Amino acid sequence: MTLDPYTAVGLIPEITEIRHRDDIATNLDHLRRLARTAVSMGSLDLPVKLLVLPEGSLQGFTDEIHDLDHPTYARTCAIDIPGPETDELGSWAREFGVHIMAQAKACHPDFPDRYFNVGFVIDPAGEVILRHYKTTPLPPIEHSLSPHDVLDQWTEIHGRTLDAFWPVADTPIGRLGVMMANEASYPENARALALNGCEIAYRTSFPLPGVASGAFEIQNRARALDNTMYVLAPNPAAYTGSDGLRADFFGGQSMIVNHLGHPIGRVNHGGIATFVTATIDLAALRRQRTTSAWTNWTKDLRTELYRPIYDQPIYPANLYADRAPFHHAPYREKVTEPQIALMRDRGIWA
Repeated sequence: MTLDPYTAVGLIPEITEIRHRDDIATNLDHLRRLARTAVSMGSLDLPVKLLVLPEGSLQGFTDEIHDLDHPTYARTCAIDIPGPETDELGSWAREFGVHIMAQAKACHPDFPDRYFNVGFVIDPAGEVILRHYKTTPLPPIEHSLSPHDVLDQWTEIHGRTLDAFWPVADTPIGRLGVMMANEASYPENARALALNGCEIAYRTSFPLPGVASGAFEIQNRARALDNTMYVLAPNPAAYTGSDGLRADFFGGQSMIVNHLGHPIGRVNHGGIATFVTATIDLAALRRQRTTSAWTNWTKDLRTELYRPIYDQPIYPANLYADRAPFHHAPYREKVTEPQIALMRDRGIWA
């Protein structure tokens, strides 16, 4: 373990939408060239020890944008982790001497014809050392399965612990965890990571209009501040769809936020490939956690008071235990509208 400061680099890539698993090669070629430049330039002050690829970098968001059939996407586009794609990323980790944090829509051996949204960490030896299965996909458009959608089966296989839902990798450059994209819209995901020891959280990507409204920055800074941890949030640049349209529907605002909630690396624009860098100072984070009398908030959690908040379930568990995820229109009819009615029926919303 080293407590020497180092540089983290977040790639801001252009993405080409895939229609088949083989199409990922186009994005990998672009990412490799961008990574080589970013690591070289990012090392001018301090060595780069962490390389971050935004959500969507490998596959795009074909299933979400085009409302694709879930089992078909699982068979034709989702990858295995580990597999050829992570092997390629592993070769970069060895070449550059870095840990890599990234994401892919991926299969799970115990759930045939299904796929999850998986954040993962690769160490400098090229090995996958962490897999996090996204707990809160983006409703109503993301078709990825959540562990909560198959909760009974998931807990039977993986248990019902923090590691089963919010694993953290203890590495020489810090304790790494994942709360990608919409997960950081819910403070509970960040808190769970923090209580499992996370020091550096992967939070990327986030689309418009949530970026233009300021929600992306507010959430990034709040999750970092609330939990005394770094938040890595590079956002993709332009996106080229299968119809040839090239557009930026992310809106820039890539950032790296420190453990005090301050953006310490930032690229405001989107639309063109680049990267964002910042210094990670683990010694400062750990000093804040262990010497502050106030702003190391998690030590003062009054957990007994909060338990009644969650006594009654809200979002239905095991929603997809026996079926594939809904397409967009049925999701609104069968999930979103009943959930709104539930909040009104309980008197939570007027």
